[in-house]
Amino acid sequence: MELLDIPVMHDDQWGTAVIVTAGIVNFAAIAGKELGALKVVVNGAGAAGTRIADMCKAAGVKDLTMFDVKGVLASSRTDLNPKNRVHARDVDPAMTRREAMTGADVFIGVSAANVLSGDDVKAMAAFPAIFAMANPDPEIQPAEVAKAMVGRTYVMVTGRSDFPNQVNNVLGFPYLFRGALDARAKKINTAMKVAAARALAALAREPVPAEVQALFPNEKLEFGTGYIIPKPFDKRLFVEVSYAVAEAAVQSGVASAGFDLAAYRADLERRNAKR
Repeated sequence: MELLDIPVMHDDQWGTAVIVTAGIVNFAAIAGKELGALKVVVNGAGAAGTRIADMCKAAGVKDLTMFDVKGVLASSRTDLNPKNRVHARDVDPAMTRREAMTGADVFIGVSAANVLSGDDVKAMAAFPAIFAMANPDPEIQPAEVAKAMVGRTYVMVTGRSDFPNQVNNVLGFPYLFRGALDARAKKINTAMKVAAARALAALAREPVPAEVQALFPNEKLEFGTGYIIPKPFDKRLFVEVSYAVAEAAVQSGVASAGFDLAAYRADLERRNAKR
C-alpha cells in the first residue's frame, strides 16, 4: 500500500475492526469506563483479529490479551509472525482462555463456533460485553449467554442480522472509501479508521429515525445494551462517517491541498437528501 498513491484498504480486516471498535467505544460509554481501563480478550489472531487488536489499541485500549489456535500470544513463543508478535504479552504461555477471561470486560471472538461456555462468560466482569462474531455460528449462542447471565446486565454482539448489535462491514467500507476518495486522500490511515469508528459510535447514541425503527419492529432501537451499533439502513451514515473520514484525512495531512470541509459537509447533506 505504501507503494501506491491511492487509498487501499482490506475490508475483511479493517472494516471489521472499525465496526468492532465503534461497539467497544459505546460499550465503554454505557459501562462508565475509559477505553484504557477495559480488560479485553481477543480469540482469533488471524487477519481480522490482528487488525481488531490494532484498532482497539489505536482507540485507547491498553490491556488486551490475544489467543490463536495454539494458545495465548505469549512473548516467549517462537512461532509468532510479526503481526502477532506486536500483540504478544509477557504472560505464562500456559495461560488458558478462561484464566484470561476472568474479570475481563470484553471478549472479542473472530474464531470458531461454540468455543465458549456459559461458565466462561460468567467469569467475566460484572458488566461484560461479548462480541461473538464467528459466522454462521458464533463462539457462543446468545441464548446460552442469556441463560448464564440471568440477573446480570451485559452486551451481546454477533455478526448475524437475526440478532441485535450486528457487526456488519457495510456500516464502514462504503463511507470510509467515500470520505477518502472525496478528499482525494493518498491513503486510508489509522486516524481515518478511528474517526470512522467514533462517528459510528456517536451515531448510535442519537435518536433513531422512524423509518429505520419501522424496519425492525421487534427491536428497540435506543442507545443501550441492545443497540450500540447503528443499523445499515440509517441514511445518516452517508454524511456522518464520510465527513469524519475526510476530516481526519485533512487533519492528518493526507487529503488534497485546500480541501474545504465545510463545503464538503454541505454537499454530503445535499446528496443525502436526494437519496
